Amino acid sequence: MLAHQRQERILAELRRTGAVRVAELTELLGVSDMTIRRDLEQLTGDGVARKVHGGAVLAGQVAFEPGFAAKSQLAQPAKQAIAEHAAGLIQPGAAIALSAGTTTWAMARSVAAIPGLTVVTNSTTVADAITTLDTANRVTVILTGGVRTPSAALVGPVADRTIASMHVDLLFLGVHGMDTRSGYTTPNLAEATTNKVLVESAREVVVLADSSKWGVVGLADIGPLTIASTVITDDALSGDARRTLGEFVEHVVTVPAPR
Repeated sequence: MLAHQRQERILAELRRTGAVRVAELTELLGVSDMTIRRDLEQLTGDGVARKVHGGAVLAGQVAFEPGFAAKSQLAQPAKQAIAEHAAGLIQPGAAIALSAGTTTWAMARSVAAIPGLTVVTNSTTVADAITTLDTANRVTVILTGGVRTPSAALVGPVADRTIASMHVDLLFLGVHGMDTRSGYTTPNLAEATTNKVLVESAREVVVLADSSKWGVVGLADIGPLTIASTVITDDALSGDARRTLGEFVEHVVTVPAPR
């Protein structure tokens, strides 16, 4: 099947369902996920589609927010590689914050082994994972409280006031999308507000975002690309995207991830 034929088929699926996922399209069309991603980039460039995490929606539609269980199944090898590299930046005895997200959740095993650590988080899944793994009680976990979203984030005034009263050395921030014009974004308005407070509480921000997040724009902005001193992603990020990101962020780290 030629590229334009695939793209017409993908566009037909988009018009039929409103949204498509990369994994479903690879099975439907019998091609690699990189081929599908290139097709989605072409359709996005043509103005008929818009990339979202794990797939695409028709142009003009807002990026949807899948639940935590669904998101945790996406890009697992890349997220684990990113999480392990990120945990290596943490010094024993530090005070850190972990935002809600499946990549920050993947950090739990490594974080639970760092002695004397204080972890502020607005994620019930992150808090549960660390406390379950930390059988020696080496880590102090502070859960912010707040209203729970579909992505297992605690948000709202209670979470925001708790976070605003604290100061951390490092924030590890998971994002739904990153884009040169829109910056870091999320589909949830309240979660975006809480993430902004997390950013303000930290001396340094490290964004964790696998390569599929590049070019994705969610409903609400967290901040421009420049709020992060470091972005950790995987080596599937294109060279052009890496160079563009490097114009805004001091350190862009790409880690090898199994395909």
